[in-house]
Amino acid sequence: MTLTGRAAAAALAGAVALAAAQSLAALAVVNLVLLAGIAADLLLAAPVRPLRLTRSGDTQVRLGQPAAVTVTVENPGRRRLRAAVRDAWQPSAGLAAHHQRLRLRGGQRATMPFTLRPVRRGDKVSAGVTVRSYGPLGLAARQRRLPLPWSVRVLPPFASRRHLPEKLSRLRELEGQHRTMLRGQGSEFDSLREYVIGDDVRSIDWRAAARRGDVMVRTWRPERDRRILIVLDTGRTSAGRVGGYPRLDVSMDAALLLTALAARAGDRVDFIAFDRQLRARVAGAPRPAVLASVTSAMAVLEPALIESDAAAMAGTVLSLARQRSLVVLLSDLNPAAVEEGLLPRVPLLAARNQLLLAAVSDPRLAEMAAARGDAASVYGAAAAQRAGAERARVATLLRQHGVQVVEAVPEHLPSALADAYLSLKAAGRL
Repeated sequence: MTLTGRAAAAALAGAVALAAAQSLAALAVVNLVLLAGIAADLLLAAPVRPLRLTRSGDTQVRLGQPAAVTVTVENPGRRRLRAAVRDAWQPSAGLAAHHQRLRLRGGQRATMPFTLRPVRRGDKVSAGVTVRSYGPLGLAARQRRLPLPWSVRVLPPFASRRHLPEKLSRLRELEGQHRTMLRGQGSEFDSLREYVIGDDVRSIDWRAAARRGDVMVRTWRPERDRRILIVLDTGRTSAGRVGGYPRLDVSMDAALLLTALAARAGDRVDFIAFDRQLRARVAGAPRPAVLASVTSAMAVLEPALIESDAAAMAGTVLSLARQRSLVVLLSDLNPAAVEEGLLPRVPLLAARNQLLLAAVSDPRLAEMAAARGDAASVYGAAAAQRAGAERARVATLLRQHGVQVVEAVPEHLPSALADAYLSLKAAGRL
């Protein structure tokens, strides 16, 4: 049971009248009338328990886009339902309007739309629906919270999708719409053709030459059906914000663009998220579904405020990449973390795989390094230059061990990583 503002207003009006009358009998009459009205409202209000509630709507939505969820209420009784319906969601779900008014005759049903505008990734869960059924006088209401579970998974926004047409155009050129097949551009056999002056003699197919009576050479194309393992570091370094963007979200965006591009190229893409333990894994997904699977797995990831275990991560990579693969590590060029954790494991990983490390660079470092206004700016510039030099030194150490390093500001990292993948594919190094 709940009392309404109208009951409070009636009680206040009665109190004002009694103050002027100053009579105990009048006080008793006013209280009895008010209590009778409240009791009548509770008796005449439609019961809440028999109501039948169902829910439908979106179960997935990208961050920044609205999601539509509907609640259908059916009144199986005979009394007229005058109700306020409140759908309860966590604050980050961004529910536009929590309450809606409803009037239903007996046997009728109505559908109420609710719009969510989530502000964070992850699973947003409804806590239930509260129905408040008012009486005809509007003094009191029956109230009950009814369980009506529903979950909406908020996916990463994939802002780098705008780069995909350009990368696919480069991929089509690479795969042969404008082919000039030379050895070294790939190691996957494509076709035979007659020998011309300048061809590499190592490409001559002597058996085909014997059958046809002419010198034939093999042509090659960039590899298809290669394996790519994307490793997303969810340790403490992924929790920072760079240029206003969470480092983890920028890495996710880059991973999604690479996944979409590699799947279109015919390569197999697996994905893991790791810090001290495996947080998410997508393995063996069909190419048409791999982007959706990776996106859904990323939705619930959050940074863990602990140092990543490079040894355990390397062991997991080696157990998953049983054949030669392109291992893409989305992490940070933090000097201490790389030198103490990743660098000692690089030789073992690079012996069996092609390694590529993609990291977000902070544009604020370049701004600080160029500042010379006052003493504080000069000290800041010195600190920024030292930090940049340390990152460059670590990147050089990784390259000396055969790791390709891609570092770019948040807006450019997805495109830079896709370009690095296409360059490796064109060079036949996957």
